[in-house]
Amino acid sequence: MIGTCVKCGNHKWDKIVKDGKVICPECNHSWSYIAKPLFILSGCSGVGKTTTAIEIMHKQTDVVVLDADIFCGVQNATTEEDYRKRVDTLESLSRNISQSGKPVLWTMAGNLDMIPTSYNTRFFSGIHTLVLTVDEKDLRHRMSVGRGITDSGWIEGSVGYNEYLRTHNSLGSLEYDTLDITDKTPSEAADAVIEWFKKYI
Repeated sequence: MIGTCVKCGNHKWDKIVKDGKVICPECNHSWSYIAKPLFILSGCSGVGKTTTAIEIMHKQTDVVVLDADIFCGVQNATTEEDYRKRVDTLESLSRNISQSGKPVLWTMAGNLDMIPTSYNTRFFSGIHTLVLTVDEKDLRHRMSVGRGITDSGWIEGSVGYNEYLRTHNSLGSLEYDTLDITDKTPSEAADAVIEWFKKYI
């Protein structure tokens, strides 16, 4: 809603954001909005994002915690353009939730490189990404024993992605922090994530 001009009705994704104001380029009307950070909790499949996020939900009320998997089956994605639209939707939803005064933290595994180039990025005070990692042995155990995954291609893909995330600090133009949770309980991992995002709110 903050992207719709109440004066001329322009709802296109063409707004200018400057000095705490949203400006409609069609009629030059401007309005105030609340700029909050956007948080992304990422990591490979099976690393423990959802388990950690549930713990975060129980421990605090400073941020709204959501899982990007809610779009699966609702906004199906098979092409790069589909995934880009999903990221756009995620950020559009977040910018509106932020008007309640609370930032949003999403759990999501892939397409991190699309986040900085979304139109909606302009509405946030910053985008902060934390990637959860574990050592390879622990990841294999989490996937095969913890989740009962038998698909070797899935497991090897996650192992490779986890290794990349552990040894780098960016995907495309998106920079991220990492948190090794190999030896952490879900509660301890959640505490560490909360400590991380509280630096920005």
